[in-house]
Amino acid sequence: MSKKLASGADHIVLDVKVGSGAFMKNAKSALELAKLMVEIGKKANKDVVATLSDMEQPLGNAVGNTLEVIEAIETLKGNGPQDFTNLCKEFVIEILLVCKISSDYNMALNMVENAIKDGSGLNKLKQMIEAQGGNSSVVEDYSLLPLADESIDLTYNEEDDAYVEEINALKIGEAAMILGAGRATKEDVIDMGVGIVLNKKVGDKLSTGDVLATIYTNGKNTEQAISIVLDAYSLTKNKVKPRP
Repeated sequence: MSKKLASGADHIVLDVKVGSGAFMKNAKSALELAKLMVEIGKKANKDVVATLSDMEQPLGNAVGNTLEVIEAIETLKGNGPQDFTNLCKEFVIEILLVCKISSDYNMALNMVENAIKDGSGLNKLKQMIEAQGGNSSVVEDYSLLPLADESIDLTYNEEDDAYVEEINALKIGEAAMILGAGRATKEDVIDMGVGIVLNKKVGDKLSTGDVLATIYTNGKNTEQAISIVLDAYSLTKNKVKPRP
């Protein structure tokens, strides 16, 4: 909170993650943290809102630097994964309400959806990239981004159909890190092109030959990462409701 207050923002929307992939593992402790941060903000005369969001499985489909940037751009184009798109919409609605740009939830939702539909959200991203000396052509040409040399599909090969019951977000994060997408120590060099795309999420049905996930690798710890990703998935023969 000290960092957020020091940045000078008068209106703050906090995303407090809850679950296996988050700092807070259960809703009770996450709620306590959220209330504490809102209270700190209000004592500093800031408008603060906190929401609790699910990290029992990774958000969206992409894990890894280039892969997540592409997913973010696709979301601004209206093609993002449903869970990630919904969360982004909800947070922008909260921002519009806390900043008093909109006084009504449905009006705010309409503004968000129009920004996706008319391309103004995407154009704003281009402006932000250019303002920081970047090449905004990347928004249309993903080949300008570094991507791993090899992609490996992990397929479901059982005869009977199954459903994804659980995806351990922490294990997926560990797998991405050992591929090179994150740092174990501050000396580690991040490989922007590696990562994981989760083609099946909690509640999705699996039939023979379906791709569970795709590993993007430059050859570092590939077999170990594959083993961890497969271990992160829990499957069941019973239908499972998608996580809200």
